Amino acid sequence: MSCALLLLLMSLALAMPTGAAVEIQRPRGVPLSKRQFYEENKPFTCLDGSSTIPFDRVNDDYCDCRDGSDEPGTAACPNGSFHCTNAGFRPAFIPSSRINDGICDCCDTTDEYNSGVTCQNTCREMGRKERESLQIMAEITKEGFMLKQQLIHEAKRGQEDKQGKLTELQGSKKGLEEKVEALRTVKETAEDPEKEAKERHLKAWEEQKELIRMEKDKTRMAEAFLELDDDADGYVSVAELQSHLELDPDSDGSLTETETQGLLGGADKVDTSTFETVWSSIKDKYLSEVSLGQSDPPAPGETPQEEETRDFVSDHDSDHYPEDYAGEEEDVEDDEEDDDHEEEEEEEKVPPTVQTPEKREDEVSMPPYDTETQSLIDAAQKARDDFDEAEKALREVDDQMKNLEKEIGFDFGPSAEFAYLYSQCYELSTSEYIYRLCPFNRVSQKPKFGGSETNLGLWGQWAGPEDNLYSVMKYDHGQGCWQGPNRSTTVKLTCGKETVVTSTSEPSRCEYLMEFITPAVCQEPASLDEVLHGHTEL
Repeated sequence: MSCALLLLLMSLALAMPTGAAVEIQRPRGVPLSKRQFYEENKPFTCLDGSSTIPFDRVNDDYCDCRDGSDEPGTAACPNGSFHCTNAGFRPAFIPSSRINDGICDCCDTTDEYNSGVTCQNTCREMGRKERESLQIMAEITKEGFMLKQQLIHEAKRGQEDKQGKLTELQGSKKGLEEKVEALRTVKETAEDPEKEAKERHLKAWEEQKELIRMEKDKTRMAEAFLELDDDADGYVSVAELQSHLELDPDSDGSLTETETQGLLGGADKVDTSTFETVWSSIKDKYLSEVSLGQSDPPAPGETPQEEETRDFVSDHDSDHYPEDYAGEEEDVEDDEEDDDHEEEEEEEKVPPTVQTPEKREDEVSMPPYDTETQSLIDAAQKARDDFDEAEKALREVDDQMKNLEKEIGFDFGPSAEFAYLYSQCYELSTSEYIYRLCPFNRVSQKPKFGGSETNLGLWGQWAGPEDNLYSVMKYDHGQGCWQGPNRSTTVKLTCGKETVVTSTSEPSRCEYLMEFITPAVCQEPASLDEVLHGHTEL
């Protein structure tokens, strides 16, 4: 029964008109909170304590107190203030100079009590609109807070999943490290016999080439002797050799008899056996009469020695290993460079192409590897491939662990309620630009009709006040302005049911301001009565 009675009394109280409320008597313009300082039967002491006056001098339209507290209801004191009760709406203070100035400042019209102006009391309507607005805000805050609780729950579960994944990766990393070291040993073990086999093959080829070269030189010497022995008497004389001006020692354009005799070792003529010694000193300059007749003359300024040098280089250009050997040496170098793994993986394992002059008809290429050597090369290459694959897998695990550790250690709010914003981006399109906010990463601006993107700042820190730190984000170190500072952006977060960028502006040059709505910033809502209690004075 008592509960029913209480409900009835509350209903009656709510239905009772505002005018029925008992008003506590106090001087005009005095708020209820200061009523105790204005007792009608006692002298009034100025609120700043500067003086005491008879109570009948309060609101007598003459300023007695330096702080203007004796004239709360008149315009006598320039520093005074008038209290608008505004029953049904929010109370307010206005400067005393606005009292009876012909303009209604208080919604309850009490400031124009003696101006002759007719004002309408709008407090009840304003209060109704404000209560409706507060009701809407309370509902949004309530829904936003409920969404925030879901975000916190999901963030907690996400953190647990990430921590579990990190633990799993740590175990995988240990196994991969052991595998990489084991495969490194296998690779090095396979590369040693491969290297030895290739060196043996190369050495045998060098020896074979030397024999071929000596045989060619011997043949060429015999051909030169027959060419020089014009009278076929079995000797090369001074006169026969003197016709080859390319052998001129001092390059003065003539080959004298004395110079020719010097080439022949001081003799007038030499036979085949002695010619071997002579040939070693002239073969680099000697031009065959047959080759001179069949080929183009040397280019201006080019000596026979230079032409021979070109031939010599061409011979040695064939000394390169086959492609797989060149590739093997590159792989060995790659193994020694740990910092360039990703680039190396993307590059195809193709040895560099060596550009060589056209092979001469008599030039011989190095023979292919024998079966045993090729088997060693194949085994070593497989060991390298296996090692590279395991090392790549280890690097990938390392990267995943670093990303997880970074995300786990990020400050996503007291309960990680802002974690859902990570790796997300939100855009706002204006008439000229498209603004893009990627929380915990960067803010950018791009012209709507073409042009490059401008960096407006990189994630810096939470920058709200001490009692509400997570209400403001700060992004700095953006792209520099022309003859100005680097761009920066302040993002103000407000409570809402959606996650959206609502506005952007540039209050100062190169300093941007963004408004961002998110349920993650919603606080637990107070009841509507508590909200209204702070705005109504009964």
